[in-house]
Amino acid sequence: MNLSSRVKEANESETLRVNDKINELSKSGKHIYNLTAGQLPFKPSTEFIKVIANQLNFLKSYQYSPIQGFSDLKNKFINYVEKKRDINFSDLDTEMGSIISNGSKHTLYNVFGALLDPGDEVILLTPYWVSYPEMIKFWGGVAQPVKVNAFDGFTPHIEDIKKLISNKTKAILINSPNNPAGIHYSDDWMKEFATFLKDYPELTVISDELYSEICYFDPKPTYFYQYDKTLLKQTVIVDGISKSFACTGLRVGFCIADKKLTDAMGKIQSQTTSGPNSLIQKSLIDFNFDLLENFFDPVKVQFRECAQIVRESFKEQNLSHCWYQTTSGFYYFLDFSRMPIFETYKASNPEMNDFSEKIVDDILDQTGVALVPGSAFGFENSARMSMTIELAPFAEAMQKLIGFLAQKPK
Repeated sequence: MNLSSRVKEANESETLRVNDKINELSKSGKHIYNLTAGQLPFKPSTEFIKVIANQLNFLKSYQYSPIQGFSDLKNKFINYVEKKRDINFSDLDTEMGSIISNGSKHTLYNVFGALLDPGDEVILLTPYWVSYPEMIKFWGGVAQPVKVNAFDGFTPHIEDIKKLISNKTKAILINSPNNPAGIHYSDDWMKEFATFLKDYPELTVISDELYSEICYFDPKPTYFYQYDKTLLKQTVIVDGISKSFACTGLRVGFCIADKKLTDAMGKIQSQTTSGPNSLIQKSLIDFNFDLLENFFDPVKVQFRECAQIVRESFKEQNLSHCWYQTTSGFYYFLDFSRMPIFETYKASNPEMNDFSEKIVDDILDQTGVALVPGSAFGFENSARMSMTIELAPFAEAMQKLIGFLAQKPK
């Protein structure tokens, strides 16, 4: 069977590859510290579970929903974002719309489909989530990554973004809080970005805010459009319930943008998945979002403690200069090129540029600590580490991991 060139050119998920290896090693009896997870290891709030259970009694919970989602829920998401960001979409002279999709990943896929023609460029800030470039490529677009470094806390310079803008640039995508870096861009950075955007009113900015509620060190995330509300006219806000509700498997995402764009996304959705899950939408309509206010408090305590464990683990191995402070999300991003062990790999093959996969495989084989290679996130010689496991095994994993990375060249 002849497959399409589109599929042949798509890259396999590094997370799936690593998890296949984890399963093999686990079956052989090896103890694995799985630090690859992109989800929280607990159920959503008790109140939300009760609302879902109640909706099981109604016929419409099992029937088709409108293509773009139930209007009551779309309005509720709009009000939720307005309240959280202290903005008001009705103040704009552009009609704003909203669409609900099957998770924020599906939302982003539809955004790219509605925006991109073949050859259009999308600027990505590295490190970026693994699926961004693949979705852009699938729609015929070209990803243009902005390089950053760990010394700057993985925060890009505005001038570096400006250098990549061309007559083919259609959009800029920012993800704050960031997966995989576990940071959010500062208030000052967002203000500078807002000023920069005033010179480019034709550019669309896709703001992926899926981790916006998971911040465990102040100050909390802010967004560029809060400092100039007119920028909302060129902004696509993407969010969902996967992280903020601890509901990765329930697949509800949404976006708020110019109504011309959300209607175009609706066309794509009408010919692919149709409307999203009726049961969960109906449950969200009945659920009081204010009950989430303190839902993450215990989790944030754990993340602060995990961040402290990371810091102390680097310090104990005299690698404090290799450490940076995470603030949000639930990941830490390891830059192997700054670690002593990296010289051993570089000496073994001076012509090779990226050792991410090799180092991650060796760490898993020798220590049992499972990571996701950073090359999938657009950053060479690195890896993403999740901080979602319990504190005691996380501390053990860090001891083994940093001990491996601290090994000096032989």
